[in-house]
Amino acid sequence: MTATTVGSGAGALVDDPTEAVPEAAVLLFRSLAEPTRLLILRHLMLGEHRVVDLTAHLGLAQSTVSAHLACLRDCGLVTSRPVGRSSLFALAVPDELLDLLGSAERLLSATGDAVTLCSGIER
Repeated sequence: MTATTVGSGAGALVDDPTEAVPEAAVLLFRSLAEPTRLLILRHLMLGEHRVVDLTAHLGLAQSTVSAHLACLRDCGLVTSRPVGRSSLFALAVPDELLDLLGSAERLLSATGDAVTLCSGIER
């Protein structure tokens, strides 16, 4: 039997590949699987935005953007800070997210489905 590298620490091993995937990983990938949330994340790669900014840029309803931001915040991908009567949203872990999306770009390119998720975004 081969061991699969999974877990929270470097080199963490799971000897049983049939073991359930941790809920946090499921929630993370589910949050990234929604096209609108990916668009929001890509906008936040450019810097902090208010909900009103995101609604204007994306052409979506305020309630839709707010709901997606809540999901991204629950997954630990987005943070917010109050500014006056509104909040500014930002990426919680920008370097890690850029690494993940860059890896996804390379994987999709290798499978023949090249896409641009974060290329050209400055760190």
